[in-house]
Amino acid sequence: MTPTTIFDRSARRHRRDRAQPDYAAHDFLRAAMLDGLAERLDAVTRPFRDVLDLGCFDGGFPVPPGAHVARLDPGFAFARAAAGVQADEDRLPFADRSFDLVVSAGVLDQIDDLPGVLTLIRRVLRPDGLFLGAFVGGGSLPRLRAALRIAEAERPVARLHPQVDVRSAGDLLMRAGFTLPVADIETLEVRYRDFGRLLGDLRGMAASNLLAERRPIGRTALASAAAAFADMADEDGRTSEQFSLIFLTGWAPDPSQPVPAKRGSATASLADALKAKPSAE
Repeated sequence: MTPTTIFDRSARRHRRDRAQPDYAAHDFLRAAMLDGLAERLDAVTRPFRDVLDLGCFDGGFPVPPGAHVARLDPGFAFARAAAGVQADEDRLPFADRSFDLVVSAGVLDQIDDLPGVLTLIRRVLRPDGLFLGAFVGGGSLPRLRAALRIAEAERPVARLHPQVDVRSAGDLLMRAGFTLPVADIETLEVRYRDFGRLLGDLRGMAASNLLAERRPIGRTALASAAAAFADMADEDGRTSEQFSLIFLTGWAPDPSQPVPAKRGSATASLADALKAKPSAE
């Protein structure tokens, strides 16, 4: 089945190239993701030899000591600056079982076929290889969404792409064939003094409207959205915006991994376990 086209591939490449020169001024979301991935990686004691940084941006992911890293980005400018290759995440130019660690921060929410991409990631991992991913998920940008609804109440237009929630993300890991899947969420709050700064950050991190079917916003609607955003400000004149960061952890299957006990193998019943114990005399 061909996935529904949600994103404009050409616009995505162009906007990543446009964002690359000044990306360091707007990389706070990916920096938070990389910190979260580093914490999860620190909990793993095994070494890694071959690493894939999928959606590498500026190549900021810290490579484990002694490991070789391949970097890939859908934008030419980011790929060139990070000494990587340019390719889309659903068209990986790597053989199966090429890596024992794949990391991805900040790109998986901009892909038409996320289940297919997760399956490709699992395929390029060696048995017992580790996948660590992070992206902006459901519940993000509530003030921006509200401001746009107010500004375009009479003729609403889709301007932000659909977002994956944490429960669906965990289901997708299992569907892609990962073992020991974990999906969790962290919330980051950013305070903006005006609407323009928020839009500037989204452009600067290559996260502006990438929908295949998009329409420009008129000046009147943009001004109304800015006013609505300002009306949500706290007493200090700043409006708090929220980003929900979803983190994924999954392992490529391997016989050495622990498996859940078979149904019916327990030696005690749940009913017995829940019975109240007699009080001591």
